[in-house]
Amino acid sequence: MNWNKITSEAELDAAIEASYKKPVLLFKHSTRCSISSTALSRLERNWGTEADKDIRPFYLDLIAYRPVSNAIADKTGIVHESPQAILLVDGQPIYHTSHLDIRLDGLLEAARNTSNA
Repeated sequence: MNWNKITSEAELDAAIEASYKKPVLLFKHSTRCSISSTALSRLERNWGTEADKDIRPFYLDLIAYRPVSNAIADKTGIVHESPQAILLVDGQPIYHTSHLDIRLDGLLEAARNTSNA
């Protein structure tokens, strides 16, 4: 899995812009949380070329870049949770989930039900 790291609001804006070409996953990870580590590990283990074809993944270390995490909440209108997965299409959130409900099959299903996937 090749994460695109987000470390600034400009990179967040670029990720949002990328969602006009292909569904974008914003994954907010807390490096201090075992549940977040479990969700991240499970997602990475299950990710494959099929997922790469349908979704462009972006990763945010929300401990190191808390202002960017806050910007994600502001720009998407989705209340912050950790860990959190938000799927964007055409700049808008179409699916989001958190904690151990983060599953690749749910992300893929949502991405495939969009017009630009």
